[in-house]
Amino acid sequence: MKKNSSRRKPAAIITAFLLLLSAASILCLLSGKSGNDYAADIFQDGILIKSIRLNDFSQTGTFTVQGKNGCVNEIEVRHGSIAVISADCPDKLCVHQGFISDSKLPITCLPNRLVIRLRPVSDSPQTPAAPDGVTY
Repeated sequence: MKKNSSRRKPAAIITAFLLLLSAASILCLLSGKSGNDYAADIFQDGILIKSIRLNDFSQTGTFTVQGKNGCVNEIEVRHGSIAVISADCPDKLCVHQGFISDSKLPITCLPNRLVIRLRPVSDSPQTPAAPDGVTY
């Protein structure tokens, strides 16, 4: 009987450590950078066409972005968030994505070649994003 209990102690310690590590990782991912001042960089065909500081908006504002082939995206900006509220693309995934308020995931409309990426205001809009380890 003593052999079974001696094997269970290391397994229980390892399991507890892995659970604690998983919980800490989830908390770090969910906490994000809340309360930061973000700027939305709007790209059409890979070219920066507009940069908007999101905390400068006290009321809701909308504007339209038109592409070369006549495509149209209507964008709404609120205090601290931005969204594509209408698009003439067939699947409308960019509209269904809703409002974003952090830099975890950009809004993309592939048929209309539109990308809205958030970045902290301290980052320069002229500096292109450097490729990461996954890109190579």
